[in-house]
Amino acid sequence: MSEIAADQAVPKGAILGAFALIVFALVTVSVARLTGIGTVHFDHASPVQSTSLRFEDRPDGGIAVIAPSSGVVLGVIEPGTDGFIRTVLRSLAFDRQRHHIGSGPAFILNKWSDRHATLDDPSTGRSVDLVAFGSTNAQAFSNLMTMAGGKP
Repeated sequence: MSEIAADQAVPKGAILGAFALIVFALVTVSVARLTGIGTVHFDHASPVQSTSLRFEDRPDGGIAVIAPSSGVVLGVIEPGTDGFIRTVLRSLAFDRQRHHIGSGPAFILNKWSDRHATLDDPSTGRSVDLVAFGSTNAQAFSNLMTMAGGKP
């Protein structure tokens, strides 16, 4: 049986075709990276409203929403409620933990003129586009902005 396998060779055309495909892909990606052609850019027009907020876990399972400048508790997300907010904050907290950053630095909740809303973490550079998860979930963060004294 080993003689039969040794007699079969990969056609030269198939090898050249695979090589050409790899070279084409590398050239295409390089051109796109250098010129920006074919790439998608998501730029927000301008911020309409920004609010800085800190979040702290409470012993009862709630999350305290805190004004970072004064340390005043603006409100509490009750235990077992607002699952989307909890998930987003947990994700950002995990990223901070990976970078050895505590819960001290504030997050920035932004509303943009193009109707997007983001939760930004300046300490890690991470940003979560809240509208991408649906209007109901974005509304949960809009309620936080209202809690901080801003317009919804």
